[in-house]
Amino acid sequence: MGSTLFAVLLPVALALVMFGLGLTLTVADFTRVLKYPKAAIVALVCQVVVLPAICLGLILLFGLTGALAVGMMLLVASPGGTTANLFSHIARGDVALNVTLTAINSVLAVFTLPVVVGLSVSGFMDDSASIGLQPAKFLQVFAIVLVPVAIGMWVRHRFTAWADRMRGPVKLTSVVVLVAVIVAAIAQQFDVLLDHWSTIGVVALLLSVLSLTVGYVVPRLFQVTRPQAIASAMEIGIHNATLAIALAVSVLGNETMAVPGAIYGVLMFFPAALAAYLFSRTPARVEVS
Repeated sequence: MGSTLFAVLLPVALALVMFGLGLTLTVADFTRVLKYPKAAIVALVCQVVVLPAICLGLILLFGLTGALAVGMMLLVASPGGTTANLFSHIARGDVALNVTLTAINSVLAVFTLPVVVGLSVSGFMDDSASIGLQPAKFLQVFAIVLVPVAIGMWVRHRFTAWADRMRGPVKLTSVVVLVAVIVAAIAQQFDVLLDHWSTIGVVALLLSVLSLTVGYVVPRLFQVTRPQAIASAMEIGIHNATLAIALAVSVLGNETMAVPGAIYGVLMFFPAALAAYLFSRTPARVEVS
């Protein structure tokens, strides 16, 4: 797949994934946070503040620079996705909280992603003036992330029965698209991937493990219930690699930035699957929120 074709088709593919996410959301998913504000606030702070700080520490520790460093920050700033809901269900987590966090994170990402990327480019690259926080790029993030979700939510509201029937096929298509995007990104930058696999692979794997750990341990320290902490762990530990790859290629115009997302998109499933298995095998205790 040529570079131009990849850049053109990728936003379309991501729009389909985000549209599928919108088909699973309702306005109630946003207002439901009022039922358990502590769990949601703790998870969101971990996602938006704690994880970028951890990722920055890993970047400095392993000496990543340039586009690869920015790609890691772009990845960690990307919200979770519907895959987190599946893993949370397997792990006996509070899936309703996952849906709520996904909905809120999808909106927050429109504002947080340009900030994180702008600061990262300024800190790790020499051409920060050409990327930065340009309004046009902010609008592209808005269009790629929020518009398809909003359309999906409208379709669900207007054609509920059809949306319910299509949730399965759209989810399956989204998984296929996710795999195709990751494979395409790896193929595009295979030489870069080989050159940096050992470093990026270790950083990506550590980020995945630390994300899952922070997502579970921090809420538990704040006495959030175990199912909600599991939901938080999955939401925080499973980043939207497709979104990170799409923004790197189609908005920022830098395919090297997509490499961390592509590697993470493959590796994240192993710690997530292990965590889900361990959580599901651990007897749940009766807790009071």
